[in-house]
Amino acid sequence: MEGQDEVSAREQHFHSQVRESTICFLLFAILYVVSYFIITRYKRKSDEQEDEDAIVNRISLSLSTFTLAVSAGAVLLLPFSIISNEILLSFPQNYYIQWLNGSLIHGLWNLASLFSNLCLFVLMPFAFFFLESEGFAGLKKGIRARILETLVMLILLALLILGIVWVASALIDNDAASMESLYDLWEFYLPYLYSCISLMGCLLLLLCTPVGLSRMFTVMGQLLVKPAILEDLDEQIYIITLEEEALQRRLNGMSSAVEYNVMELEQELENVKTLKTKLERRKKASAWERNLVYPAVMVLLLIETSISVLLVACNILCLLVDETAMPKGTRGPGIGNASLSAFGFVGAALEIILIFYLMVSSVVGFYSLRFFGNFIPKKDDTTMTKIIGNCVSILVLSSALPVMSRTLGITRFDLLGDFGRFNWLGNFYIVLSYNLLFAIVTTLCLVRKFTSAVREELFKALGFSPLLLCPLTVTVPVS
Repeated sequence: MEGQDEVSAREQHFHSQVRESTICFLLFAILYVVSYFIITRYKRKSDEQEDEDAIVNRISLSLSTFTLAVSAGAVLLLPFSIISNEILLSFPQNYYIQWLNGSLIHGLWNLASLFSNLCLFVLMPFAFFFLESEGFAGLKKGIRARILETLVMLILLALLILGIVWVASALIDNDAASMESLYDLWEFYLPYLYSCISLMGCLLLLLCTPVGLSRMFTVMGQLLVKPAILEDLDEQIYIITLEEEALQRRLNGMSSAVEYNVMELEQELENVKTLKTKLERRKKASAWERNLVYPAVMVLLLIETSISVLLVACNILCLLVDETAMPKGTRGPGIGNASLSAFGFVGAALEIILIFYLMVSSVVGFYSLRFFGNFIPKKDDTTMTKIIGNCVSILVLSSALPVMSRTLGITRFDLLGDFGRFNWLGNFYIVLSYNLLFAIVTTLCLVRKFTSAVREELFKALGFSPLLLCPLTVTVPVS
């Protein structure tokens, strides 16, 4: 009898593993297809040749698509876990959701951590070096020579990173146990290295997210139709049409020998046409779209930003009085056993909305920074090298998103897998400083955003140069 029970338990475990693997594969396949369409939308069409470089481009494209799919999975990881917890709590005995269990959620977190490490330390460096390789001198040119050069470069890069981390660990924690643990490549070294990358990703989010929260108002203003208050759109369209016709006449009458002036006039004509298109779109928009949608979206953005800052402020107070508020604190009740929000399903939905909002804001803020302004992808005109750089950047941001959300107190869902094992999550001063910096920088960015018009008029009244008023960020183009 006991033997039959043991066999039955093994069969159930086997079927459970097959079911979970199938679900993970289907979810990842969907993300891979979506990522492929996103990348091909921006990939430069001129890169599509039928030679050796075409094969290299296809391999790099596949690896980049895989990385972007992993990034999307890391973004969806925390929202999927939160909503799964609420569903299991609401329907504990429902037959149709038996596949949704704690084992599946833990497996997804472990896979996200594993694939993030794989993409960050292996696939993306391989794609970059493979794309730039030409083969060693003296060897026969071809794919094999390029693969050999890429592997040699990867080995040298791994040795360089190993040496840097080994020296850094020796400087920070110089004892025999920590030095010996670095020789354990799989159990200590890679998690330690990923912990450092995660900290860098969280610091990058700390820089990008406050900027993005303030920039979201400008970006949405570019996407939506603003109310036409005290504006005569017909007159503006008439003036811009006259300007377009004048530029067109100048362009037609200009000699082709003056190449610089022709290019300058063509660029100016293109800008005028773009402005005319925007004015015509504003004119064709309905009254409710102009007078209702735009104010509603702006108010919604303001509410979401205010709630985010308020939650961070509450989390700072909790950190000061309750040590369980630490991201690496005590373990929760488990998935499907208790709601992690005081408002139940509504609170969980709000947490998910805020997590997505922070991710979108961080991406907007990342591309708004001057240093990363050249990374902005252009439709049908983005090289594979730039696509690889964008995929790595998105991967770093998305992998750090669950950690940042838990560190800031946006959600109380415990970090699972390797995400909850980062050493710095248990450091009270780092976590508290992170929360304080986020709240202060976000508040300053919002104050700067909403008082920019007043400051501009004040500086003009005092006679300062308009060059002093130039913003520190670049405009994110809306395709």
